[in-house]
Amino acid sequence: MAATTRMTRQKKVIIDILKNTKNHPTADWIYEQARRIIPDISLGTVYRNLRQLTQSGEILELNYGSSYSRFDGNPVPHYHFVCENCGRVYDVDMPVLEKIEKEVEEKMGFSVKNHRLEFYGVCSDCQQKVRVD
Repeated sequence: MAATTRMTRQKKVIIDILKNTKNHPTADWIYEQARRIIPDISLGTVYRNLRQLTQSGEILELNYGSSYSRFDGNPVPHYHFVCENCGRVYDVDMPVLEKIEKEVEEKMGFSVKNHRLEFYGVCSDCQQKVRVD
């Protein structure tokens, strides 16, 4: 974990935005929401605070190989589902399989710190749209 940094008004607003959404937003979306509260906040300030919050473990950065990251206000280990149609990222409500880390350690001789698991497919909203169209 990085050294603790001071809690600025901007950082508190960004944390509050992330804690109050389940949609795993991009930095641009967070910036637009933050501007409603702090009109003169800059995009650079948002990026800097997101980087600090990620480094301190207060939030998660989700990078799925696209040109932009998404952010998660829930730093507790959990899995995600990524819709290949609309791009939304959902939390998967199931326990983290800690046993799998031990299995990898035993099989490979590695020391596993943690793991990340994502599921890919089509979300129920997109499935509904296909049925309706």
